[in-house]
Amino acid sequence: MSETTGPASPVRNRRPFLGGASGQVGLLAIVAIFWFIFSTLAPGFLSSFNLYALGRSLAVDIVIGFSQMVVLATGGMNLAVGSIGVCAVMAAGFLLQDLGLPISVGFAGALLLGGALGWLNGFAIVKTGVNAFIITLASASLFLGAMLILTKAVPYNGLPPEIGAFGRARLFGIVSPLLIIAIAIGAALVVLYRFTALGRQILAAGANPRAAAMSGVPVDRVIVISHVLSGMLAAAAGLMVVTRLGAAMPATGGEEWLLPSFLGPVLGGTLLSGGSVAVIGTMIGAALVTTIRSGLLVLQIGNFWLQLFLGLILLFAVLVDRYRSVYAERRSVGVKS
Repeated sequence: MSETTGPASPVRNRRPFLGGASGQVGLLAIVAIFWFIFSTLAPGFLSSFNLYALGRSLAVDIVIGFSQMVVLATGGMNLAVGSIGVCAVMAAGFLLQDLGLPISVGFAGALLLGGALGWLNGFAIVKTGVNAFIITLASASLFLGAMLILTKAVPYNGLPPEIGAFGRARLFGIVSPLLIIAIAIGAALVVLYRFTALGRQILAAGANPRAAAMSGVPVDRVIVISHVLSGMLAAAAGLMVVTRLGAAMPATGGEEWLLPSFLGPVLGGTLLSGGSVAVIGTMIGAALVTTIRSGLLVLQIGNFWLQLFLGLILLFAVLVDRYRSVYAERRSVGVKS
């Protein structure tokens, strides 16, 4: 349940490392160590209020990681995750406050916008053949700039009070319903990649696009679908932030989501080269990001230290991913010989 790989990929040999069950246990141990350190240095870290706040932040970080993971599965990436999230947030504010639509309609419209922006990215990638890095880097500025022009960066503070009430709700005193939603999304992704034909096609296309195409997999179509899913997940993360704040703020998302979006999946075992996803691992990787952020906040350490730590962790994760790739290639050659 923690990892799914494409049928044409040699990544099954990589399970002993960070992408496998043992790697995820090791990652979970690292999270536990940070919890011990922070709780020792600041007893308030384990207070009911901080655990509740940590759970709300974790829910957002998990879904942000999922929004990147579904594209990494195809061997691509989405640098516009934060920009799509901002657009969805402001779209929800416009639909709910300016047009006065019901909450369900406003949120559905924001999710559809996220999917549409993801479709634009996927369509541009498959039709132009340009690398996803370039396309999504350009679209990130395009989407964000268009949103700022259309909304003049004015926040929507008059949203229905039920939205903020849901974001402040507590289950069993410390559990946010947002965390339950994030876990449900993870369960749905496990079902997608492990038990559906579409999920297997996505992983096959990411593992070896040419072999997948020769096997009848519509590679271009699954790439577009993955970007649509990524856009909708980015929009879902943005809507979670809306419920937390009780308002639609233009400062939501943007570049702040970029590092966390990669950290969760890569730390959890999703391969940058494509063909494999680690849903549970992404959730644990997001927990590490959230723990460090919360711990530094409780210790009243400056935010620039957070960026430093996250950058170092991402560099470490990329090096581990590269080591896994080299090891798998050597082992594959050894088996063939």
